[in-house]
Amino acid sequence: MPMRAHAKTEAGIMGVMLQAFYWDCPKAEDREYQWWAFIESKLPSIAQAGFTALWLPPANKAASWKSMGYDPYDYYDLGEFIQKGGVRTWFGSKAELLDLIESAHALGLQVYADLVFNHNSGADAEELNPIDGQWRWTKFEPKSRKFPRDWKCFHPSQYETWDGATFGDMPDLCHRAPLVYTELINYARWLFEEIGFDGFRYDMVKGYGGWMVRSIQEMRALRGGTSFKPYAVGECWDSERRIDDWLDEANAWSDNPVGAFDFPLRWRLRDLCDSYGFSLRNLTEPGVLIWDRPAQAVTFVENHDVVRDSPIINDKLLAYAFILTHEGYPCVFWQDYFNWDLAQSNNQSGIDALIKVHEQNAAGPSQVLFVDDDLYIMQRPGNANQSGLVFVLNNSGSWNGAWIQTRWINTRLVPTAWRGRDDVGMPQEKWTNDSGWIDLWAPPRGYAIYIPE
Repeated sequence: MPMRAHAKTEAGIMGVMLQAFYWDCPKAEDREYQWWAFIESKLPSIAQAGFTALWLPPANKAASWKSMGYDPYDYYDLGEFIQKGGVRTWFGSKAELLDLIESAHALGLQVYADLVFNHNSGADAEELNPIDGQWRWTKFEPKSRKFPRDWKCFHPSQYETWDGATFGDMPDLCHRAPLVYTELINYARWLFEEIGFDGFRYDMVKGYGGWMVRSIQEMRALRGGTSFKPYAVGECWDSERRIDDWLDEANAWSDNPVGAFDFPLRWRLRDLCDSYGFSLRNLTEPGVLIWDRPAQAVTFVENHDVVRDSPIINDKLLAYAFILTHEGYPCVFWQDYFNWDLAQSNNQSGIDALIKVHEQNAAGPSQVLFVDDDLYIMQRPGNANQSGLVFVLNNSGSWNGAWIQTRWINTRLVPTAWRGRDDVGMPQEKWTNDSGWIDLWAPPRGYAIYIPE
């Protein structure tokens, strides 16, 4: 099996993740019950572009047949039992999911499952919870016959008085209940060892204790007689301080730390793209994971939630250029890449060119060399395998640049990816002097990435 995928290595190198879905994607693309097969058909081009991992939507049977899976009913039904309207999930059958994972692995891609275990939905009967005397839909009798549940598995519980956020009126699992804890650990192991997932995206982590995530992350899954540490990222949709607190809790004494999506950075990138007069100085301020905890930052421009709530409208490639040159584990959104023509494989302006830069050049700490309101210049010094780069971001209406001192002496810096609004001009290659100084420019309302040769 190819070993190109490298979400986590001893050197801390990250690849590039693709979020392989968006809200109601099977219906929007006329691929109902065929989404797994549709992704599989795209795998050769996905791998060729340089992606190293796929994040899939929740794969288990949900409360309704045509569901994105965030209302889980039967965790072990991946599309093989007749319940909730049919056999397949909205994405396809279990066999098609297994084929997708196998094909992805053959191309060196990791595959991450979206794990939703804060809440359940679609119960088979109401029950009286004697702790507070309230009736709730908490009796689950799944056709898989695995992890049946009743009121003892949910809040309010005999085992836990405090609970985090709830999700609508869906019954809230109590993870301190011995049965729930044991079943979820077993379920995670099953997804790793029998289904073939390589890691998780934990949904709505504010709804349960970080210790539950740590318990799964400390697991050593066995596949083919070899153990591996699963990769994972948590969805803590909140301020940087709250994300920090969650990461501290989830990773306390853990030898396999979980990452988190950098929501605070995403809001800054939205303002960069859509707010007139945005100062590039804001990009250097603390309060985002890429500066404060870069090893645990998963950066993104759009996802299935924010694109429906607060989408980026203008110049989105400025944001992609930022996340694909800086530290963190970048995640590219399916619609941006496949539907909204941002891949642009035939020129040096799109996501494909930026992925190549990320994989071949983006290594070492992000070092800001210059910043003012309209110009931002950052250096990645590189390592033994990746050459490093200089990223120039220009927020003014004309070509803009500055003299900066780089780490390279008497070295030619060649533009390898660039973009300008209404300007297709190519930046000029330049030479550093014997002290490393050079003047580098970017096109109007655009960016340029230079690499040493």
